[in-house]
Amino acid sequence: MTHFDCFNGDADGICALTQLRLANPVQAQLVTGVKRDIKLLSRVAAKDGDVVTVLDVSMDKNRADLERILGDGAEVFYCDHHYAGDIPQHAAFEHLINPASDVCTSLLINKKLNGQYLDWAIAGTFGDNLKRSAQILAKPLGLSDGKLSALENLGVYLNYNGYGSDLDDLYFHPADLFGKTVQHKSAFDFIEQDVNTFETLEQGYHSDMAKAASVEAYYGTEHVAVYQLPNQAWARRVSGVFGNDLANQSPAKAHAVITERPQGGFVVSVRAPLERKSGADEVCRQFESGGGRAAAAGINELPDTEVKRFIDVFSQHYSSF
Repeated sequence: MTHFDCFNGDADGICALTQLRLANPVQAQLVTGVKRDIKLLSRVAAKDGDVVTVLDVSMDKNRADLERILGDGAEVFYCDHHYAGDIPQHAAFEHLINPASDVCTSLLINKKLNGQYLDWAIAGTFGDNLKRSAQILAKPLGLSDGKLSALENLGVYLNYNGYGSDLDDLYFHPADLFGKTVQHKSAFDFIEQDVNTFETLEQGYHSDMAKAASVEAYYGTEHVAVYQLPNQAWARRVSGVFGNDLANQSPAKAHAVITERPQGGFVVSVRAPLERKSGADEVCRQFESGGGRAAAAGINELPDTEVKRFIDVFSQHYSSF
């Protein structure tokens, strides 16, 4: 029997799998990549008797391969918070799906494990920019402001590492980063004991965010703001966390960050207004490679010729809020 662990390469995917494998250690083939690499099940060749775990990956984008894997006799556990579409019914399929705007995969796994590794769940929830959910989750621990900030920073840095056009843009391969986090039962132990990894991410994040801070809005109205980043590695790494930062600074506005791709066109990150976290997925799914969730979504490949249409759709959607 072979185990396959398929997980998004961002903070939520890594922290969800860290919790799950601390509670139930197995030797598994790890299937992951940059945050935008979401069609992970296409890389799974499971057979009868194998077990596949899928975390923080859109079922809507993987349905055909999910059905193939189930048809080949594997068992599948699927936990996610993105738009799922029609959920297959199968005796060997267990799913935990909740697309609510204040939920993430780390939070769902935390509930499944009855809070066994709560600080990892808090870090993952902060990493998904769900600050209020993370703060509520942390209340039973009675953490000091400094301890809570440490978990928030960890989540942000893990999330930052997941963004890039390809793995060469990242400081750490997400599978390697998971290999580091899962060695520590507490997220605080990881911060204190794996100093080199933490400081590498911290320094990279602050260096890239300093560059992003000098970028002015490409387009803006009372309701929305669009920022364009260049075809450079720092910009590709920071595109998602920059969008989160803009959303936190102006919670009444919707934000979009469009980043030039090396292959041409743009990657788009959309953040709904934090005061009303909805509609980001609706906007992005109007484009061929778009998807995500209500509060945060994206488009993997937006052609140059579609930029104007995107801005029109994005602006019109949120002008009616």
